[in-house]
Amino acid sequence: IFMATNDLMMELQKDSIKLDEDSEKKVVTMLLKLLEDKNGEVQNLAVKCLGPLVSKVKEYQVEIMVDTLCSNMMSDKEQLRDISSMGLKTVIAELPPCSAGQSLTANVCKKITSQLIGAMGKQEDVSVQLEALDILSDMLGRLSGTLISFHASILTSLLPQLTSPRMAVRKRAIMALGHLVPSCSTTLFTQLTEHLLAELGRGQQTSTTRTYIQCLATVSRQGGHRVGEAHLEKIIPMVMTFCSVEDDELREYCFQAFEAFVRRCPKEMSPHISTVIKLCLRYITYDPNYNYDVDEGGDEDGDEKSTFFSLAESDDEYSDDDDMSWKVRRSSVKCLEAVISTRRDLLVELYGSVAPTLLARFKEREENVKTDIFVAFVALLKQTRPSQGLITTVFLSRLFVVSQVPTVVKALHKQLKEKSMKSRQDCFSLLTELANVLPGALGKHIPSLIPGIVHSLTDKSTSSNMKIDALSFLNVLLCSHPPAVFQPHMKAILPPVVQCVEDPFYKITSEALLVTQQMVTIICPLGGRYCSPEPYVKDVFSATLKRLKAADIDQEVKERAISCMGHIVCHLGDQLGGDLQPTLQIFLERLKNEITRLTAVKTLTLIATSPLRIDLRPLLTEGIPILASFLRKNQRALKLSTLTALNMIVMNYSDSLKPPMIEAVLNELPALIEENDMHISQVAVMLLTCIAKVCPSSLSKIGNTVLPGVFHLVHSPLLQGGALSAILEFFKALVVTKAGNMGYNDLLKALTGPFHGSGKATDPTPMHRQSYYSVARCVAALSSVCPKEASGMVTGFIQEVKNPKCSESVRILSFLCLGEAGRTMNLGGQKELKTVILEAFSSPNEEVKSAASCALGNICVGNLEEYLPFMLTEIGSQAKRRYLLLHSLKEVISACSTESLLAHVEDIWALLFKNRECAEEGTRSVVAECLGKLTMVNPAQLLPRLKQQLSSGSPVARSTVVTAVKFTIVDQPVPIDSLLKGCIGDFLKTLQDKDPNVRRVALVMFNSAAHNKPSLIRGLLASVLPSLYNETQIRKDLIREVEMGPFKHTVDDGLDVRKAAFECMYTLLDSCLDCLDIFEFLDRVEEGLKDHYDIRMLTFIMLARLCCLCPNAVVQRLDRLIEPLRVTCTTKVKAGSVKQEFEKQEELRRSAMRAVAALLSISEVEKSPAMADFANQIRTNAEMASILESIQGDTRSSTVESMDTS
Repeated sequence: IFMATNDLMMELQKDSIKLDEDSEKKVVTMLLKLLEDKNGEVQNLAVKCLGPLVSKVKEYQVEIMVDTLCSNMMSDKEQLRDISSMGLKTVIAELPPCSAGQSLTANVCKKITSQLIGAMGKQEDVSVQLEALDILSDMLGRLSGTLISFHASILTSLLPQLTSPRMAVRKRAIMALGHLVPSCSTTLFTQLTEHLLAELGRGQQTSTTRTYIQCLATVSRQGGHRVGEAHLEKIIPMVMTFCSVEDDELREYCFQAFEAFVRRCPKEMSPHISTVIKLCLRYITYDPNYNYDVDEGGDEDGDEKSTFFSLAESDDEYSDDDDMSWKVRRSSVKCLEAVISTRRDLLVELYGSVAPTLLARFKEREENVKTDIFVAFVALLKQTRPSQGLITTVFLSRLFVVSQVPTVVKALHKQLKEKSMKSRQDCFSLLTELANVLPGALGKHIPSLIPGIVHSLTDKSTSSNMKIDALSFLNVLLCSHPPAVFQPHMKAILPPVVQCVEDPFYKITSEALLVTQQMVTIICPLGGRYCSPEPYVKDVFSATLKRLKAADIDQEVKERAISCMGHIVCHLGDQLGGDLQPTLQIFLERLKNEITRLTAVKTLTLIATSPLRIDLRPLLTEGIPILASFLRKNQRALKLSTLTALNMIVMNYSDSLKPPMIEAVLNELPALIEENDMHISQVAVMLLTCIAKVCPSSLSKIGNTVLPGVFHLVHSPLLQGGALSAILEFFKALVVTKAGNMGYNDLLKALTGPFHGSGKATDPTPMHRQSYYSVARCVAALSSVCPKEASGMVTGFIQEVKNPKCSESVRILSFLCLGEAGRTMNLGGQKELKTVILEAFSSPNEEVKSAASCALGNICVGNLEEYLPFMLTEIGSQAKRRYLLLHSLKEVISACSTESLLAHVEDIWALLFKNRECAEEGTRSVVAECLGKLTMVNPAQLLPRLKQQLSSGSPVARSTVVTAVKFTIVDQPVPIDSLLKGCIGDFLKTLQDKDPNVRRVALVMFNSAAHNKPSLIRGLLASVLPSLYNETQIRKDLIREVEMGPFKHTVDDGLDVRKAAFECMYTLLDSCLDCLDIFEFLDRVEEGLKDHYDIRMLTFIMLARLCCLCPNAVVQRLDRLIEPLRVTCTTKVKAGSVKQEFEKQEELRRSAMRAVAALLSISEVEKSPAMADFANQIRTNAEMASILESIQGDTRSSTVESMDTS
């Protein structure tokens, strides 16, 4: 029978098996019969068969199985009861989730539930009750949504079990209630909570009170936000009262309840946090049966001369087994850890009150409690890590940590030698976090820590994990402290670490190699040696070499051995003598191995940069062609590392490179210089530049190979930043070294040639605008290194600009080239240049005008004394050209140094101020930008002038001034910051201005501050946020109707202001999240979900972001957020609408679906009935389901891409 059942199980696990109706019946009947078999193994196999059978047979057969199993559970035979209970759990685990839209799950669950409710009533048989509660917990945990109709009866049958005489029944009833809470209705939740509160208020036996408090904690953990919304104010005083009852288990459950409240209802707990902290601090030291015998001012060493003493009221012999006080201490510490993890805003107070107590409790005698004390202190340290937000708070906290470091080390250094490994591991964990938070802070205490580390590495009883933790901490210590502090201790540390390198367990070897690598840099830093490395070289080298040679070891060990040996060669190569070349040959072998080649390339780069000038010549003949072949591989990380390695080799070993070697590399470069991967192109061009500087003759043939790719890149619209800078350096090197057989004029022709044919019949494709700027930068770079040819080039460009026969693309390019060249050359000698530029301002082509404006600004940068007065005069007299001239002025203010502008500030300021109320908005925007950038030249004098204008009667002037302030806020530290912090509040008062446009620009300025310098506005958020939230509301007084022929069209003048307000809110999520009341924030998001198209698009993105940042708060508001999402997803456009309407609705729906996908990614969100219902509605609608699947697929693939570090 056993073998036959086993074969049946194997068959049922195959997807291909199909049973007809008769076979189904026979299999089900036989398996149910086998559950009563006398052989236990056969019974177990039969249970295992039930799982796969659920999805293979028809619904009514599953119902027969369930009926039989349920009735067996009531059997008198204990073995049959147990096996049937296992069978039911197996069936429940295999039922498809309710979201699959099948009726099977719902019907089976209803069948089981009604029988389980009956079984729970069997008070005479506790084992039946326990099994029934267990199965009910399983079912509510997985499929609670399908049992909504039974929730009331489940609750009614579970509540009496809380007073069962058997504790096991009570505990399982609490578990089942915990699983019921997330998906039950608000009415039932209120009924449950009020029942618990009423029972607690009756003052029953302590054991019953314990049960109710424990249940309250579980309920809060599972559905905490509901407790917070309605019941917390009644619960907190009650739980606090029970803390004073002399019962340790009751106190433990009280603190567990507080922990749940703190984690799940942070906002509602705010008024009670200080009381909870006081209680925790009181009971963290609660140890009535143990005397630590430590006098506050006395025993400096903290020797725990601990003695037990009998309780006064007890005459019996005291037993440590009766002592439950450790549970109180542990639960109070865990509650403190919850406060620390959730309330970063209280960091300074926590360091003042909580940190000293935690430090004092490092002497805790109970190991489990001590672990939790360390965990709480580590949480405190983690909160002290610097972040963009709480700069002042974190700074003050870090000062406290620095002052406490001696106390921490003193408390831990003895424990590092204790027998208990758990204690030692906890010490290393805490010290690691301390070293990460405050690099360098442990420097003075290294002598105290070294013995503990060495003990953990050498003690024979030390476990593998203990060694790994000790090595890991040592690595963090070495990386975060200056080498000098370790020099005196090398003799003590190095031997045990080298011993670990030879350890048979690969994880220890791997960690030890990492530490050895770090130690090599300390023994012999590249900047100079503190001591002779001779005593250490032999041991370190031989241990690492053994691992480097081994072929049958773990991949990670192989890689770390290569890297470690690379550091030994780089730092100690001159000490290796005859061992050096054989070691380098091993690197060559590792270069040929596909698994280790990437690490070998990186190591080779390191050796090539060594100031010891390691002799790599024997490697290069064979190594360079191998490296060149890597440039063909389809592995991006390998290509980049290889290019970097070749760059270093060419730079430092050019005299050893033979022409065939360089040719092998050059042959591979054309394929790498392309716009598909700008970073690889950049590094490839940098390699070319390096070759041009050290081996110019080898580039004689690049005219037909590499250069066409470089020119194509210059003309690409994607070229910018680092890649463009690399190309500029390459062209300079090419001209200076006369490599590549291309002179100045040849390069100039190749760069500008495509523009002469652009847009004509022969080449109808116009050049992209970005390529004009790139070519202009290249031309200017060439001119800067060839001053003789440059003057002729300038004359040539002026002639092209004047020539009416030249195409507009040529004129645009010529202007931009003149501008870029004018930045570095003084073009004062070109008398007709001003006239030519001013004439271009009248061109019918906007791009020609813009290029001329840009050119004038750049030329002025190179010749400020002549061109700036001319420009200011023109701005004052030429109203038609003012906009373009102001753009030129903006270029000047942006590019010139503060010193060169100071003499002209007053003239520029007076001119700009005259134009601050200009009727044309575009001109005003440029004036505002100029004012802002000019203010940064002399902030002390000019910022108060801007502030004075806030009282101006003209809204236009006020909006210009506020926009100007926006341009003073940049993302780098600048001198104006301290002045701005003092007066930005005055500028933000314009958020309450009567004029909507002033409010809009004030919001834009606020957004800029929140994005670039959050520190400016963090302290003002309490007063600014009400004004910001006010601007998110629809203002009916700003909505008007406009008649357009026979139609009436609604115009909302407040839309732009609302949009700006929501954009500010989104920015605040990233920069000031900890300063926001997230529930008030969600109120605005909720309103935005029902607003105009533009605002809904914004709030959908915001909601998705909130799901990542604060999922608990989103779950709390789920019911209110789902309805607007549902409306957007199900709205259909009227049949006769225009195409744009359909496209807009489709875009809205996809955006809403992204928010839905983000909601569904929150764990256990579908336990909410509203969310489960909405998710079901989406999955049963083919169109919506396909959108959701494609979005979830995109999210998964982007996650994988972001994890791919190559």
